[in-house]
Amino acid sequence: MSIIEKALAKQQQKSLETSVKVAQYPSGEEVVKETFATSPKNELILDKIGLAERGYLIDNGTRKSIKDEFRQIKRILLNNAFGNAAKTLHHSNLIMVSSAKPNEGKTFVAINLALSIALEQDKTVLLIDADVLRPSVMRELGIEEQLGIIDYLLGKTEQVSDIIYNTDIDKLKLIPAGKLHHLSNELLASEKMAILANELANRYPDRIVIFDCPPLIGVTETLVLANLMGQALIVVEESKTSIVDIQAATEHLNENLALGLVLNKAIRSHKDLYGYYGYGYGTQN
Repeated sequence: MSIIEKALAKQQQKSLETSVKVAQYPSGEEVVKETFATSPKNELILDKIGLAERGYLIDNGTRKSIKDEFRQIKRILLNNAFGNAAKTLHHSNLIMVSSAKPNEGKTFVAINLALSIALEQDKTVLLIDADVLRPSVMRELGIEEQLGIIDYLLGKTEQVSDIIYNTDIDKLKLIPAGKLHHLSNELLASEKMAILANELANRYPDRIVIFDCPPLIGVTETLVLANLMGQALIVVEESKTSIVDIQAATEHLNENLALGLVLNKAIRSHKDLYGYYGYGYGTQN
């Protein structure tokens, strides 16, 4: 029995004893759909107004150029995850988003990519704040910090379901980073993390899992996580990130990764509401 199946079994047993419905496990499976939906602990409300004001892809029925840019990016990622390339990639649906150095826009890209994929009709997305050194996903989404991946790896909670949260966006699930810990590298390199990654990659065939990872240069945690991924998306800032930085950031990545680059903060016409965000993408296996 897998760790996710054990978590569900335990959750279901608990619900029978307390006469509480089983909450939805973030798999999207109908059999467990009611549990998390009725549990305030596991349903998080995003600050959609604040997100939209800051250029995030909240679906309000309008069509902006930034939506099309992320559509182009996600199509490549989805094709790699579920198309012919998936046969040659290990954990093709696990995608790390990182950058060479801090403040190049990786979290902005990770969140927008997750929001864009959540618009797909037949896919779900799980966004994990894996930047356990400087977590920011929850703050950007306007949500208070919750139990997260570090807490699970430390054994502070035994159930994976305790750290996966539904949101008020139907196909978007979240795993926070959890509390900071001085052994974050060792925890992410543990067998428990490898087992969790394998479960996330293989149990639900329609799911993309996005890891917002720390920057690559000078941080060992990201390289540890990279060994569990099938795809890597590296965010580079126009006129700031040098070729040397990009080479330094990517030279130690697993050569079997499908690797892509996103050009962020590209200058456009000031008439464009999202004029400071532009993207280019290319992959290699």
